[in-house]
Amino acid sequence: MKTKVLWALVALNVLLLVGLIVPLGRTNVARAQNNARPSEYLMIPGEVIGGNSAVIYVVDEEKQQLSAMSLDQKGNGIDSMQPIDLRRVFEGGR
Repeated sequence: MKTKVLWALVALNVLLLVGLIVPLGRTNVARAQNNARPSEYLMIPGEVIGGNSAVIYVVDEEKQQLSAMSLDQKGNGIDSMQPIDLRRVFEGGR
């Protein structure tokens, strides 16, 4: 009986030793983000004159677009406007 317990403990220790050594053999690989980094956004709260809900203006700095979002009249969803290309807007001033 004692020899069976002894061999079981030896087998368990060998298994634990293998479990300790196997992860140490692998190299740690750093996985950084790929080149496509997400855009940076500027969000500005505001109000529309004559409107009854607040608006959030969103400027996408990478794509250079302006859009706005607000809650719909019933409060069930979000209304958003089509993005405006800011490059075209500022080119008109030349």
